[in-house]
Amino acid sequence: MKLFVGLGNPGGKYAQNRHNIGFMAVDRIAADHGFAPWRAKFQGEIAEGRLGSEKVLLLKPMTFMNLSGQSVGEAARFHKIDSTDITVFHDEIDLAPGRLKTKAGGGHAGHNGLRSIHQHLGPHYDRVRMGVGHPGHKDAVPGYVLKDFAKADEAWLDDMLRGISDGAASLAAGDDARFLNAVALRLNPPRSGGGSKGGGAKDVEPKGAATKTAPSPAAAEEADDRSPLQKLADRFR
Repeated sequence: MKLFVGLGNPGGKYAQNRHNIGFMAVDRIAADHGFAPWRAKFQGEIAEGRLGSEKVLLLKPMTFMNLSGQSVGEAARFHKIDSTDITVFHDEIDLAPGRLKTKAGGGHAGHNGLRSIHQHLGPHYDRVRMGVGHPGHKDAVPGYVLKDFAKADEAWLDDMLRGISDGAASLAAGDDARFLNAVALRLNPPRSGGGSKGGGAKDVEPKGAATKTAPSPAAAEEADDRSPLQKLADRFR
């Protein structure tokens, strides 16, 4: 079994915060892939289902961000899930809005949700780092992540969440490259048309069409074998 954890804060006032993008990700996966309804367990909300051939447990800790590790640790111990089979979806201020990266293990970089998970599980779990941008000064970070996404963020945010859902089965199977490609296809879809760069419209002859060429004046003259007297007579007819 794999455990996918979305980080966020419980309650309607936080639902659209940048800090809750992890909740949004697992909510989208649950809705798109026919997971069982969310229910309360492990100091959080869980939903069970399958992604490809993998059985997956989705978890949203309801302990508030700073204590997320309590919920994650309890779920992991109950189901005997190794930390390397856990993937955490979280907001990442060190990535520009609309950028996404995966990471295996490593530090928590000051993220309070990850810091708590480190305390309960150690560092050896996977992360999906979902870029929300940086406010410009470290003192402004708490207020920034606890504000709702701006209207201008709606388009890329929806594309990112759809891409995560598209690639969720690949992520569960351990194929990060295929997962990242699914997200990229949503965020940067291929251009339609496919015409040559810089090429304007060109006239082409339809295949199999019959062609006709008007004779030149010289050719017409060569084809006229009447005598000068006959030509003069023909003018007065």
